[in-house]
Amino acid sequence: MSADVELDRVTIRFGSFTAVRNATLKINNGEFFSFLGPSGCGKTTILRTISGFLEPSEGAVRIGGRDMRGIGPNKRPTALIFQNLALFPLMSVAENIGYGLRVRGVPGEARRRRVDELLNLIAMPGAGDKLVSELSGGMRQRVAIARALAVEPQVLLLDEPLSALDLKLRQHMRNELRNIQQRVGITFIYITHDQGEALTMSDRIAVMNAGVIEQVGDGRSIYDRPETAFVASFVGENNPFEGRVVAAENGHAVIESPVGRLRGRNRRAVSIGDPAVLFVRPEIFALGSGHEDGSLESEVLNVAFEGNTTHLFLRGPDPKKPIMVSVPRGAGSSIPEQGSRTAIRFDPEDALVLPAGSLARE
Repeated sequence: MSADVELDRVTIRFGSFTAVRNATLKINNGEFFSFLGPSGCGKTTILRTISGFLEPSEGAVRIGGRDMRGIGPNKRPTALIFQNLALFPLMSVAENIGYGLRVRGVPGEARRRRVDELLNLIAMPGAGDKLVSELSGGMRQRVAIARALAVEPQVLLLDEPLSALDLKLRQHMRNELRNIQQRVGITFIYITHDQGEALTMSDRIAVMNAGVIEQVGDGRSIYDRPETAFVASFVGENNPFEGRVVAAENGHAVIESPVGRLRGRNRRAVSIGDPAVLFVRPEIFALGSGHEDGSLESEVLNVAFEGNTTHLFLRGPDPKKPIMVSVPRGAGSSIPEQGSRTAIRFDPEDALVLPAGSLARE
């Protein structure tokens, strides 16, 4: 059994500090939904409010249509997996998974059957007698998931559960976690600052910044059609060129930037005179000159070979943020050397002009 989760104008304050401001959205029954954002943006505060460890200062949290105000964590149809997993080190795997069932008074035989079902679900059959200390990091993650699922929650809440794993194991566990969610069919709400995790696993993503939900959508729309300068600069690599709009017509805008006039799609209807930012992703650039409002020239500061891709870092208008260009292997272009000057171009149809706003720092 699963449930939807609704945030209705939720604001959460700690004294004079507002951690979450007017958060409104509906997470659908059976959806894998992620809150994505930098540290301190309010995403874990929202998770703790859904779980019942915090009460909203304003607004309401509803699960399955029921207002959760005044209902504690142990009475809500949710289970929470903490970042540190909080497994019991002196208990066996089976005892960890069955702990919640034992607390609820489930008889031993029924408890063992449920534990065996969950061990099969997480691809660890026969591992019930092992101690937690004998398990790999990935196995411990799966045991934590099984323990949470044992009590049959309608909503599973996950607070950055993969953050302590190394890169390859984290990538493997993304697929494992998504597969488990699809098999059990319950609502997963996932907290992460890792874009790869959110884009890979989620049905939809809410991108947060400074306590505000800036955009909600599936991975492709968040990546290809960001609605704010923050989302464009936070999700994936992007090159921002700040300036002022000098022309706007036919769905495009031209900005006057420190590197010259540049043109891109005008999705947010900026007007002449508006401060704006033009974004070009590194993979959109190509080497060589192009149209006057779709090309520039600069010094190559660094060349980073990464197997199938070579990343060039060129001097940009912001000395702290070089322009990044990603050249795929076999592109047919000669890679310029560090210290040389090179021309780069882009198709304005692939660039995006958005109203000026805060840019991501992470």
